[in-house]
Amino acid sequence: MFTSARLKLTGWYLLIIMVLCMFFSLVVYRALTVEVERFERAQRFFIERRLTEGDLLPPSDRRYFLFRDRVPLNPELIAETKQRILFMLIVVNAGILVVTGGLGFFLAGKTLKPIKKMVDEQNRFITDASHELRTPITALKTEIEVNLRDKKSSKETKKILESNLEEVNNLQFLSDNLIKLTQYEKSNGNITFESVSLKEVIDEACRKVANLAKHRKISIHNKINDIYLQADRQSLSEAFVIFLDNAIKYSPKNTSVTLNSKTTDHSTVVNIKDEGMGIDKDDIPHLFDRFFRADKSRAKTDVFGYGLGLSIAKQIIDRHQGSIKVESEVGKGTIFSILLPFKHQQSPLSF
Repeated sequence: MFTSARLKLTGWYLLIIMVLCMFFSLVVYRALTVEVERFERAQRFFIERRLTEGDLLPPSDRRYFLFRDRVPLNPELIAETKQRILFMLIVVNAGILVVTGGLGFFLAGKTLKPIKKMVDEQNRFITDASHELRTPITALKTEIEVNLRDKKSSKETKKILESNLEEVNNLQFLSDNLIKLTQYEKSNGNITFESVSLKEVIDEACRKVANLAKHRKISIHNKINDIYLQADRQSLSEAFVIFLDNAIKYSPKNTSVTLNSKTTDHSTVVNIKDEGMGIDKDDIPHLFDRFFRADKSRAKTDVFGYGLGLSIAKQIIDRHQGSIKVESEVGKGTIFSILLPFKHQQSPLSF
């Protein structure tokens, strides 16, 4: 992430400096060519004045005009001088480009270093805090589950323990997602690319959300074409689980979620369409922000979540060099379009 930002910042440095250099080079070139032309005119005037000295060839003499037209400076010399000036300016600008490129890259690194340090410390804090939370959460969860199995516990005690267990599960869900998010944000995250079937990945994701869809009476229509692409199977499946989970949770009962794909020469687009409540246009740009939950119709539901799922999904798609587009209309549903580049359009076993 920071390498890309450093290169972009270096590019902006170079662009600004080279625009200024080109402007001043044009001014210098114009000024020098004007001086060359002025020097030519001065030389011509000097020669003409030498011809008239001593009345050897007065202007009234017809031979003066014949001789004057034969004494201008060589035009090829003037053109060559202009070309040399232009060549020197090009060489100087090329040298400036190389030097400023190196200096710009160095300065960009210096500029981003404190920002990178701050982000690394933040990610390290989230990871450490999440790991520290895991131990007491696991202990609490185990103790609560043991007490719930105890037949001697009263009904009121069991209700309290069930409520406590639910909160512990929520905390465990939060800590796990924080760890996942920081792992995917790292440039050297645990992602291994291989040739995988997109249909198999999405079939796996559909199986994982099947119980949730059945519970909420949502039907899933999978119409994905079989495309092979370079991807990390586990993380990509997790991303589609998040998209499907999101579509199911925010859809009313007895509706459907439809998946289809469209393939071009170098990429495939997976569309996930639901018949849910939709998303307000003002909320769409913030959907993939950490902990963001729309505070309108979607927040009024009983859906549990901390607003980390779509952030994780976006990180996964970004690591696959893909992109996400969201189209939605309140009261009519939402379409998530996930674009993924691919190299293999057919199964590796086909000939």
